[in-house]
Amino acid sequence: MRITRIPVLPVLAAMVAVTAAAASTPAGFAAELMAAARSSIQAEDAKRHISALADDALEGREGGSRGGRAAGSYVVSHLEKLGLEPAGDNGSYYQQFGGMRNILALARGSDPSVANELIVVGAHYDHVGYGNSENSYGPFGFVHNGADDNASGVAGLIEVAEAMQHLPNRPRRPILFAFWDGEEKGLLGSYHFVRVRPAMLAPMSVVFSVNLDMIGRLRGERLEIFGARTSEGLRTAVVRSNNRQGAVPLELVFDWAIEEDSDHYPFIAAKIPTVMFHTGLHDQYHRPGDDVQLINFDGIEPVARLTLDFVTALANEPGSPRSFRPQARSESDATKKALEAQAQSEPSVATASQPGTATGQTTDGQAPITAAQRPRWGIGTRADAGEPTNPVVVRITAGSPAAQAGLALGDRIAAIDGTDILSQADMVARLAAAGNRVAVDVDRKGRMFRLEMTAIQTNAAETPPLK
Repeated sequence: MRITRIPVLPVLAAMVAVTAAAASTPAGFAAELMAAARSSIQAEDAKRHISALADDALEGREGGSRGGRAAGSYVVSHLEKLGLEPAGDNGSYYQQFGGMRNILALARGSDPSVANELIVVGAHYDHVGYGNSENSYGPFGFVHNGADDNASGVAGLIEVAEAMQHLPNRPRRPILFAFWDGEEKGLLGSYHFVRVRPAMLAPMSVVFSVNLDMIGRLRGERLEIFGARTSEGLRTAVVRSNNRQGAVPLELVFDWAIEEDSDHYPFIAAKIPTVMFHTGLHDQYHRPGDDVQLINFDGIEPVARLTLDFVTALANEPGSPRSFRPQARSESDATKKALEAQAQSEPSVATASQPGTATGQTTDGQAPITAAQRPRWGIGTRADAGEPTNPVVVRITAGSPAAQAGLALGDRIAAIDGTDILSQADMVARLAAAGNRVAVDVDRKGRMFRLEMTAIQTNAAETPPLK
């Protein structure tokens, strides 16, 4: 990171002030340090890394080539400056395979009881060299610098590794920073790591992985998330990190497709929960035009900061590691579309808590809901097995409190009156028991909103059957 020279006396004064703050408000001090860690991720630093890695002199960083080796040396030089522990072969940062080299650096955890629960955060540093008919959309024979694919992910990962050094405390679990080689030749580096780990990592079990691939073209604050179905509640965890205090949250697009197209796939195939962050394809993908001048450097900051918060939260999670959700392998965007499809007559809503005329039944098999003295909120939801604490809104009654409050189809209900819901049944019961006003926290494309709903009083005779 950049070094700013500051006069000694102000620094000493600041240290005294910080020490006093730490003694009186340790939680506040930790929050300040976490904010400093986030702030250390800077667009200018990412630009410097991408400019070096996507220079013509590296000849497109093809795996095993002299340009690829030069790129690896660049990455290792920064890991050495950070003081991260080499985790490759024979005490080095490199894991050799087939003339190529993964680069592995370890940040050990703080809790001995989870010392063997390893979280891997990776990005591939190779590209396609001069391009050919098998790896490029042409024209061939020109240097393909791969500024976005994937110098951007490497830059983001270096920034996250550096920011980790600013955290108030080391995370509980160990974190491995992995720079994959041979991705463009068939995910060779990540497959090799999953099959064969260096001796110092052999006792550890990989419990989660995060992949950064092509994060340099953020457009409209839109970030694509892959793999969030591989463990129950992963969407919720990503959204929570996206909406951390003081952040301007990104718009998150959760893609349910799982394809063998980046380094997240070997981990998923090995039944390891995994997510990938990606800012989307573009016309320069695997062409010579994927160059530095087209990178959105400012956009790398929020993506890398989200990665920092998400990985730190994962590493600090209590209890056992997250389990893999095998159903993710059979789900697709068509499955997602069916889940979120608007319902015309599905009665999964809260209407009343007093006994009276039955107006419907929840889709999760609860007893019929009545509408004698309480108002209907006008919400229809569908339970999601992958996110049981966030049912998705699939119907909103026109003119209802939900409609008037601004609830939208596709929103996910996260909390009621500031308390997280436990399930769709819990949501139904709590809305049925609510008074005339209720606050509902919703996840809308990864951004959290609080909506205030005011009841419309009705009686049983005026309440039509729930369809």
